[in-house]
Formats: sequence, C-alpha cells, structure tokens
Amino acid sequence: MKIVRKRTTVFQLLLLIFLLTVFFVNIAAATQSEHAEKPVGHVSEQVDDSAVHKDPHDNSTPHDKADTHHGAGHANIGEFLPLWSCIPFLGILLSIALFPLILPDFWHHHFGKISAFWAATLGIPFVIIFKGDALYEIMHIIFADYIPFIILLWSLYTVSGGILLRGTLRGTPIVNVIILIIGTLLASWMGTTGAAMLLIRPFLRANNYRKNRTFMVVFFIFLVANVGGSLTPLGDPPLFLGFLHGVSFFWTFKILPHMLMVAIILLVIYFLLDTYHYRKEGVSAPEEEGVKEPLKLEGIHNFLFLGGIIGAVLMSGIVDWGEVKTLGIHRAIQDWVRDILLIVMGILSLVTTRIQIRDDNDFTWFPIIEVAYLFIGIFITMIPCLLILKAGSQGALAFLTNGVTQPVHYFWVTGGLSSFLDNAPTYLTFFNSALGAFYPGMTEAQAVPLLMTENAIYLKAISAGAVFFGACSYIGNAPNFMVRSISEEAGTPMPSFFGYIIKYSLVFLIPVFVLVTFVFF
Repeated sequence: MKIVRKRTTVFQLLLLIFLLTVFFVNIAAATQSEHAEKPVGHVSEQVDDSAVHKDPHDNSTPHDKADTHHGAGHANIGEFLPLWSCIPFLGILLSIALFPLILPDFWHHHFGKISAFWAATLGIPFVIIFKGDALYEIMHIIFADYIPFIILLWSLYTVSGGILLRGTLRGTPIVNVIILIIGTLLASWMGTTGAAMLLIRPFLRANNYRKNRTFMVVFFIFLVANVGGSLTPLGDPPLFLGFLHGVSFFWTFKILPHMLMVAIILLVIYFLLDTYHYRKEGVSAPEEEGVKEPLKLEGIHNFLFLGGIIGAVLMSGIVDWGEVKTLGIHRAIQDWVRDILLIVMGILSLVTTRIQIRDDNDFTWFPIIEVAYLFIGIFITMIPCLLILKAGSQGALAFLTNGVTQPVHYFWVTGGLSSFLDNAPTYLTFFNSALGAFYPGMTEAQAVPLLMTENAIYLKAISAGAVFFGACSYIGNAPNFMVRSISEEAGTPMPSFFGYIIKYSLVFLIPVFVLVTFVFF
C-alpha cells in the first residue's frame, strides 16, 4: 500500500511539473510570436468564442475561450460523416452495459484495454481518411476536454476523500432525505461533482447496516449529481457555458420552479420507498446496538482546498489572459492556470491529510482510475456524434435539429441527447439554434438579452433539458459514474447500464419530466 501511495504521489508531481513546463514554454512561445508579428501597442484581435467546446460532463464548467472547435483551416467534418460513424461510441456503451454482466472478471481486469480498442476502432480509420482534420479533432478533445475533465475529477475526488465524518449517523428515511436535500442545495454552488464527492461516502456509511441500498444511491445520483445543479452557472457545465455567452448569472434562478417540482417529487418518492424498505427490513440501527458516537468532522482543512478548486474554476471562466497553442490546439492561459491550481490543491490535500483519515474513509484510487480509462474511450468515440450534431442542418441529424421549433422540442431533444452525449455542446447547439431562429442577423450581445426576456421559455427548456436529463444514464454526467464506482467498491450493488435506465430512469425520471413538460412547456 505504501509503495502504491509513493508511486501515486510521484505521478502527481510529475504531472504537475509537465503542466508547468508546457505552460511556461507556451507562454514564452506566444510572447515571442506576438513581438515578432505585431508592433508594440497593437491590440490583438478578440477571439470569437461562440462555438467554444466545454469539458464533457465536467461539473466545474471550465471554459476554453480561446479554442473554437473548428479553427481556421479545419473543415467541418460533421457535414460529411454518416450516422454509422457513431458505431464505436455505441460499441463502448454496449461494452460498459454488457461486459460487467456477461464477463465480470474479464471486464474488471481489462476494461482499460476494451476502452482503448474502441478508441482505436474510431481513431485509426478517422485519421487515415481525414488526416490532419481528424488528428486535430482527436487532439482537441484530449487537450481541451479530456485532460481538464480528469484533472478536475481527480482533484475533487482527492480533496473530498480527505474529509471524514465520524460518529454514529443512522440512515433512517428522515435522515437520508435531509442528506439528499443538503446535497441538492449544495450542488448549485459547488457543482454537482463537488457535492456528490463530498457527501456520497457519509451517505453510504450512514446506511451500511441497511439491506436495500441500491435505490438510495440511484436517487442520490438523480438529485445531488444532477437536478441540484440547475440554479447557478456553477452547478453544471451547460449553464456556465450560457453565462459565458451572455446569460446573466442569476437568470438560471428562473428554473427554480422546474427544479423544485422535480426535486420535491423525487424526494417524496424516495421517502416512500425508503420508509417501505426500512420497515420491511427490520434491521437494528447502530445506536440501538451500542453507545451512540457523536458526529464530528476530521480533515476540515480540506474545505479550503475545495474552495480553491471552486475559485480556480470560476476564475477560468471570468478572466481572459490570452491564449497559447499546444500541438496545434489553442487553449486559454487561464485554463492552464486552472489545471495547475487544481493539481496543486489535490497534492496539498494528500500532503496535509493524515493517511489514517483516508483509510477510515475507505479511500482508494480505483474509482478515479476506472473513470479515467473508460472516459478517454468515450470522449474519442464521441467525436463523430458531436461533429454531426454541430453540423446542424448540413449533418446527418438534420431531420432532428431542423424539427426543433417549440419549447417542448427544445426540452426533450436537448435532454435526450444530453443523456448520452456531452451536455455542454448540446446546450450550445440549441442555444445558438434559438438565437438564429428568433434573432437572425443580430450579434450575440444583442440577441441573448432578448432571448432571456422575450423568449425566456425557450432558454428555460434548453437549460432544464441539458441539466435534468443528465441523470438518465451513468454517462449523462461526470459524477454519475463516480458515485456508481464508489458505491460498488463500498459493497453496494448497483444496476447495470441498461438496468439503471430501465428500472429507474424510465420508471421515475421520465414520468416526472413528462409532468414538467405539461406544467411548464
């Protein structure tokens, strides 16, 4: 165990050194280029960020303002790609869904290789056929999306793992509902990933004496990891992306009635289910078996590092320090700074937190390793799907994008695609579609305020769909898979990929969303 910890620490330090090196080399190169090409005092051209691609499923909502998804010289490949180019993406989803059921041992030992196989299945022919354009897309999603995504998850996972709630916490229906409410409220201010990683372990420990825990974790995913992040741009990536494109910070509070309706219904359903199982099980709670231990937090200094993570993410979306280019991929300087700060926060947490706290917290590296291996494959195989979607009326999904005209269409199409694809570019696609439909020829600065007022119902539909529907599958939002992995490692059985959708999403979520449609859209 000590050897593993040492190797992990060395890896983290090397990663930090690499990022710092690349960062400063790029800064130097950018400065040299600026002095060589422009006279002193020349004002650099403002980069158009209307098509910025946000980190997939990343609840921190970092924003690569400097890098448009298709820069100059890069063709819109999505106009030429057929739908069957999404087969590798379907393949990795089916692998995630079926292998744990059919060949669990094989999957446990080889899931990284399976992910690499599907990535290669898409990547190799993609590069052979489209050459530089394809290589650009792959490098873009790795540098601008995947690396920031996994760094953020790693930092949140590491810091939250250093916060331990000791004492006897009885997982009764009332207590569990209170935890879910707290998590739902926190999610809008510290991101769904932050809230989920902070509360999932105490939630699991409070209920470790219960026999039926699967539904508890599923509703935790519904509420804390998704629905709760709908009130501020800090809560979920698409809302932050809207904020960067002119939507007021507190405008998202207009979704409060929608969020309250979904959250209250789900909480009531959860309470009824939990009460039924609690009475049926008849299991003695911890304090009934011995002396009740008072509740106390250890490792509370990690909240400072958690605040540092939130601050770094917020900083990356507000300031504009220019851009640098790495292997042809433009990235904002503030995004490099954000990533470095996130790694620093994680390393500081590791260095300053007693090992015993993490051991008592059942902290291991497997969940983050599993997410890192699987999502690199998901990100790469997702490329054709995102490019086709971005092509709009010129792509293979034109029949879908052209048919979106009413608020109900925006809600369900944005939501349906966000269940399996990156909800940030999906949000941006239909956000821009609405701007083009209602305010053609206007600049974004002119059109967005009008969209927020005159046609606010369309923006509400897009925003609610992108956030709410992330709960429909394990890959719909970053913390979903993390919560699942942590829960399974803690001994809580979780449904399969399709089991989650069929037994829970279709049964509980979809009827609620239908009700939201009738009431609001």
